[in-house]
Amino acid sequence: MDGKLNQEPFETLSIMEVVEMTPILTTEAFAALGGPNLVYVRPVTGAEILASVPSAQMQGFELDPGQTLYAVHRADGERLAVMTDRDSAVAAALAHELAPVSVH
Repeated sequence: MDGKLNQEPFETLSIMEVVEMTPILTTEAFAALGGPNLVYVRPVTGAEILASVPSAQMQGFELDPGQTLYAVHRADGERLAVMTDRDSAVAAALAHELAPVSVH
């Protein structure tokens, strides 16, 4: 690209033009985009949790690897909480004055 502003409608741009125009952000810059209070809620499997949490922290919890859970993440991807249902995950975020959005 020549550094000039492209006035064409978005639909007329090629995928390469869109990629070239997309800024590369650090994790910190991406997290700052939505503000520090923006979090996202997404479904995760029990297997994902079992694979990422040390077994010592899982003592006393029974978790089915195929079970669907809902995780609350910061914009930079850090997982803050895992709940058994989406409504609880959203409620937990709101209770901590966070702004949850869903990821599908």
